[in-house]
Amino acid sequence: MQDEYRTVAHARVHETEVNRSRFLCALAPAATEREAQDFIAAVRKEHADASHHCWAYVIGADASVQKASDDGEPGGTAGVPMLQMLLRRDMRYVVAVVTRYYGGVKLGAGGLIRAYGGAVGEALDTAGTLTRRRFRLATLTVDHQRAGKVQNDLHSTGREVRDVHYGDAVTIEIALPDADVDAFRAWLADATAGTAGFEPGGEAYG
Repeated sequence: MQDEYRTVAHARVHETEVNRSRFLCALAPAATEREAQDFIAAVRKEHADASHHCWAYVIGADASVQKASDDGEPGGTAGVPMLQMLLRRDMRYVVAVVTRYYGGVKLGAGGLIRAYGGAVGEALDTAGTLTRRRFRLATLTVDHQRAGKVQNDLHSTGREVRDVHYGDAVTIEIALPDADVDAFRAWLADATAGTAGFEPGGEAYG
């Protein structure tokens, strides 16, 4: 599983023109295939009079789902270049739809590949992207006497505290890079004279 990926924060549309054809690239975050397909359907409905609605999406931090469609353009000239652009930019959990309004001038296979791939690249440039990094979730168990100092130290060192629960002891849920786990465990033992519990959990991106 890769340590980080990029995605878009929210839906954006960017328009380009090539030889009188208009290309509208709509980008949106998509957590699932269903979300991606719903977005494609919404764009089709909004621009029902357009010549083509070519699309590509990548779902999964490791790009486990990759799909694309030429929607009537010559095979391999639209959806695949769009998908390749998303992958080249390390984009994940994202859907791109390029709506084409034909302008009367044929672009040829090479021209189409450049136009569709380029529309996605330009849209990504204007939309801006977010980087999500992989973290290891962990639960710390600390006695009440030391909990305040541990929480202060976590905040001052930039650790991500996700939740704190007060019971017989204090449990603190944190997220840290996998590479830091061993060093953090040693720090925690030192900071609490070996009294704190450390329970590694699953992984998340944040």
